[in-house]
Amino acid sequence: MLFARHLVNTGKVLVPNIRTMASQSGPLVDLSVDKDGIAVLTMNRPPVNSLNLELLQEMSKSLDEVAKNKTKAMILTSSSPTVFSAGLDIMEMYKPDLKRAEQFWTTLQDVWLKLFGSNFITAAAINGHAPAGGCLLSMSCEYRAMVSGKYAIGLNETALGIVAPTWFMDTMCHTIPIRQAEYALTTAKMFSVEEALKVGLIDEAATDKADAIEKCKQFIKKFDKIPPLARAVTKQKIRQAPLARLQKNRQQDLEEFLGFLKNPVIQQGLEMYIQALKQKAAK
Repeated sequence: MLFARHLVNTGKVLVPNIRTMASQSGPLVDLSVDKDGIAVLTMNRPPVNSLNLELLQEMSKSLDEVAKNKTKAMILTSSSPTVFSAGLDIMEMYKPDLKRAEQFWTTLQDVWLKLFGSNFITAAAINGHAPAGGCLLSMSCEYRAMVSGKYAIGLNETALGIVAPTWFMDTMCHTIPIRQAEYALTTAKMFSVEEALKVGLIDEAATDKADAIEKCKQFIKKFDKIPPLARAVTKQKIRQAPLARLQKNRQQDLEEFLGFLKNPVIQQGLEMYIQALKQKAAK
């Protein structure tokens, strides 16, 4: 992963589209399985499911549980009424404890490897905004239904002076045509629901969360007459190159992330963003 200097605009340093979070009480994820053997994994870190270490750890454990129990499929969704996931938690990167930061990034790698490379069927019921890491999670699934409305989805890292990790790019290139992915990544394109549907970033638009989940279940039913092993191996072979690339370069990817955190310019930008959030909250 390469990180450039953050862009400067009217004296403000732009930083990732992520927010600080209130303290959490209760489970960070909910995992349930219906009578048809379909698991629903719900992210539950209000208000916007920012991805911190603990949420990622719970997601990783849940993915292991789905695989262990040989559940045939999993639907990923959110408990928030307007946000699927806002991406990485800024507090994991601001003045970090480097041991925790290392664990945070390697856990994010784990979640992607397990989700993108799963042998079970995966679908995302996207019930709100899905920038950056939220977009990554949804693209890592095989199918996406997104609730209609004034929501946006995309990888917007370049607008923030950041070059997304190769595995983020690989995921987008496996979701939409490479030319469209290149344009979206270089311009930091955030897609409306209609635009996402047109380019193939999502597969269907839904009226609400329940409808999105139902559309995911209808997608899963398409495989009822397909031998599970043949389906799983075919999927994993198609996705083999990106998975192998990260596996081979995990340490280098981690070191680049830690180098980003150690950059004083980056830390200054994060501090300015946090102060702006506090001022906004005080109004």
